[in-house]
Amino acid sequence: MLLIGENIHIIAPKVKAAFTERDSSVIQDLAKEQVEHGADVLDLNIGPQKRKGVEVMKWIVNAVQETTDVPLSLDTTNLAALEAGLKLVKRQAMLNSASADPERLESVMPLAASFNAKVISLTMGKSGIPQTADGRVELAMDVLIPKAVELGIPMSGLYLDPLVLTVNGTQEHAPETLNAVRFFKQLMDPPPMTVVGLSNVSNSVPHENRSLLNSTFLVMLMGAGLDSAIADPLDDRLHEFIRAVEERDKSTGLGSLLVTLYDKTAAMEELEPSDVDMGDPEQVNVWKTVQILYNKVIYAHSYLRM
Repeated sequence: MLLIGENIHIIAPKVKAAFTERDSSVIQDLAKEQVEHGADVLDLNIGPQKRKGVEVMKWIVNAVQETTDVPLSLDTTNLAALEAGLKLVKRQAMLNSASADPERLESVMPLAASFNAKVISLTMGKSGIPQTADGRVELAMDVLIPKAVELGIPMSGLYLDPLVLTVNGTQEHAPETLNAVRFFKQLMDPPPMTVVGLSNVSNSVPHENRSLLNSTFLVMLMGAGLDSAIADPLDDRLHEFIRAVEERDKSTGLGSLLVTLYDKTAAMEELEPSDVDMGDPEQVNVWKTVQILYNKVIYAHSYLRM
């Protein structure tokens, strides 16, 4: 599982202040901390930055590369800023992101091809995000993959993003997102890569529940064939869930349940009550979370206490 660190994001107050003051030390500390906690790539989300995008991107790329050598994901809607960052990166970069919107498709995809960069491609167009997995697959098959092939971008460099939405009000998207990842991996041989913005699934959810939602959904997505996730590398539970699945560690009840959840998702089956030790609070919490992600139980902030 390729882990793309999400914590250098302009919406975070500390990061926004560092941008304003050009305080490299804050950005460098965040970069080092994420890499020390297992981030394979660092996402540098500078926001739209319509007027100072080039300057900000140059500053942040240089600051991060002074303190770490992991690959960078350049995250902005400002095309000039993306190009400025690509000219400075020391390792193969990732662009976040293209989409099926003609304007983004015809600008970001060719830029990625010109600089041999990987590219995250959102399965959404001008009309927004399709409601179904089939709609997202259609955009991938009819628009995104053909454009990548035309430009010579290999499938190993095309990261399709089915777009994760929060369970708080849009939980019906969770199973569609899961199926979209599964279908993306069946489109070609070799298949395109897949990525999600994992933390979106728990947006506007109480802080104490976010890690469990993120980590459980990631196990399910891995079962569907997910290759990478933009997520919080500082989340210890996330790392433990990944480890349990990747090492197939069934030495604990929770580990056994996670491996079962992974296997059943891979087999296009659902977790059953008989798979869960209902006397184990950790397993019960995972079970309740899975029911939300299956869209079988309506999400409420208090769902773990119900």
